[in-house]
Amino acid sequence: MTDYIVNIDATNAAALLIDESHKRPVVVDFWADWCAPCKVLMPLLEKIANEYQGAFLLAKVNADQQPGIAQQLGVRNLPTVMVIQDGQPVDGFAGAQPEPVVRRMLEKYLPKPWDGLLSRGLDAMARGDFNAALTPLRQAWTESKQRHDITLAYAQALIECQRLDEAETLLDGVKAADRDADYEQLRAYIATKREAAVSPEVRALEQQLAGNADDLDLRYQLAEAYAGNGLSRNAMEQLIEILRKDRDHGSGATKRKLLDMIGALGKGDPLAVEYQRKLYSLLY
Repeated sequence: MTDYIVNIDATNAAALLIDESHKRPVVVDFWADWCAPCKVLMPLLEKIANEYQGAFLLAKVNADQQPGIAQQLGVRNLPTVMVIQDGQPVDGFAGAQPEPVVRRMLEKYLPKPWDGLLSRGLDAMARGDFNAALTPLRQAWTESKQRHDITLAYAQALIECQRLDEAETLLDGVKAADRDADYEQLRAYIATKREAAVSPEVRALEQQLAGNADDLDLRYQLAEAYAGNGLSRNAMEQLIEILRKDRDHGSGATKRKLLDMIGALGKGDPLAVEYQRKLYSLLY
């Protein structure tokens, strides 16, 4: 058992079925050992409870061992599932139901699975830790099927991390009807960030490299300057270009630099995945 999947008996029924329902929804599953449909339904409810990680309490009641509780709540058939909120049953069903039916009923009373991810991302942004915000916001954006407000939050985090091309691509996917004032503000912010990101040092190195494209040490200096200005994609692209011409450049320092940058982005980050693939195809 966990803090969101519990067995109910006479000693904890009042606390977990009634008191707890004032804090979060309680989903009560009445079952018995002899009930075959119960054994199909219970693993499904446990799977959903694990997905929601405590957003609701799954309370399992063995109706044969706890007949008083079953009688008090009017249970006549097994399995029976009911949702209790604020001390009162508000919904439920009898008999095993297919997963889509169960999920539709529960979704009426539960936060969306991505709400917690969105909250984590926004909290990180409020602390100014935009890199930490990227992973939960990306997951929330994917799981919510690109909900508009999450798209804008994710785009802002990308912009703050100087990942301007990715933010621009993200905003390109917003439907014309949804391009509101917040959307336009982010577009303008990208333009401002692009101007501010290019320091005099970077401009000078770009100009030098334009006249001497085969100078790999100069290209490495430019990669470091890009990285120092938060331009991760630009930096990694320069490092890849160096490795195309000299796989052991800097006695392996260039490859290590690229691997460190990929690792810093975090597992599953789209930019990290992109450059992992580029490095792999180059080396193997």
